[in-house]
Amino acid sequence: MASLKSLSLLFLFFFTAQSRLTTNFYSKTCPRFLDIVRDTITNKQITNPTTAAAVIRLFFHDCFPNGCDASVLLSSTAFNTAERDSSINLSLPGDGFDVIVRAKTALELACPNTVSCSDIISVATRDLLITVGGPYYDVFLGRRDSRTSKSSLLTDLLPLPSTPISKIIQQFESKGFNVQEMVALSGAHSIGFSHCKEFVGRVGRNNTGYNPRFAVALKKACANYPKDPTISVFNDIMTPNKFDNMYYQNLKKGLGLLESDHGLYSDPRTRTFVDLYAKNQDLFFKDFAKAMQKLSLYGIKTGRRGEIRRRCDAIN
Repeated sequence: MASLKSLSLLFLFFFTAQSRLTTNFYSKTCPRFLDIVRDTITNKQITNPTTAAAVIRLFFHDCFPNGCDASVLLSSTAFNTAERDSSINLSLPGDGFDVIVRAKTALELACPNTVSCSDIISVATRDLLITVGGPYYDVFLGRRDSRTSKSSLLTDLLPLPSTPISKIIQQFESKGFNVQEMVALSGAHSIGFSHCKEFVGRVGRNNTGYNPRFAVALKKACANYPKDPTISVFNDIMTPNKFDNMYYQNLKKGLGLLESDHGLYSDPRTRTFVDLYAKNQDLFFKDFAKAMQKLSLYGIKTGRRGEIRRRCDAIN
C-alpha cells in the first residue's frame, strides 16, 4: 500500500512539474533560443559524430540521480567534490560538456542571464537525438539550475554496466519508472560506445550470453586495453551511428555488449519488451520519446529553488 501511495505522489509530481513549465517559455525573453541551440549542436555533431551519444548520456547522468538541474556540469572546488568528478561520471565524454558550454556561451551573448543550463541540456538532448534518426518529443522549459553538486549524493543512484537487472529495476521504480519505461530508456545504447574495462572481464565466461563469434571479436578488439584504457567498442555493432531498434535485435542474437544489456534479455520481466521493440521500431520510438520527456521533468527546480547560471560549470 505504501509503494502504491509513493507512486501516486510521483505521478502527481510529474503532472505538477509539467504544469509549471511550458514549451514556449523563452518566446519573449530569448526568441532565438531554439535556433541557437540547434545551430550549436548541429555544428558540433558534424565535427564530432559521437556528440549525440555523449549528450544523451550526460542528460541521463544529470537527471536520473537527483533531478534535471545541471548539477553534473558544476566543477569541483577546493572544498567540494562535484558530481562530475565522482567515479561513475569520470568516463562521461568531454564532447557532451563542450557542446553545452558552447550553446550557453552563444545564448549569454544573445540573451544574458536568461536561459538555464538545465534547459539547454534537455533541448540539446532532444535535438541531437533527432540528428541521428531518433524521435521528436516536446521539451517543457523553465527549469532552474542547482546551486549544489556533491559526489557523495550519487552513491548507488546510477546503474553500473555490471548492475544486476533486479537492482536496475528497483532503481528505476524508485524514481517512478516502470519496467517497460526502463527497457525503452535502455534503447539509448543504440548509439555510443563503452570502454573495454566495462565488459571485457565477462567475455568468454560460461553462460554470460555472448554470441561465441562476437566474444572472440571483442577479446581481439580489447587485447591491448590494459596498456590503453581508452580502447572502446560500439554499443550497437550493426548500426553504431544510427538511432534505431537494432540494439534490441542484437540482444536476441547475443550481441549485447554490457552485462546490463544481457540482463534485459535473460530476465523474463524485461525480455517481453525487448522482443516487442525488436519487432516494432515505431512502438520503441513512441515509448522512448514518452520516457525521455518524463525523465526531463524529474526532480526539476523552478523559481527560487534554483538559479540561472551565467556559466554552466560554476554557481553565480
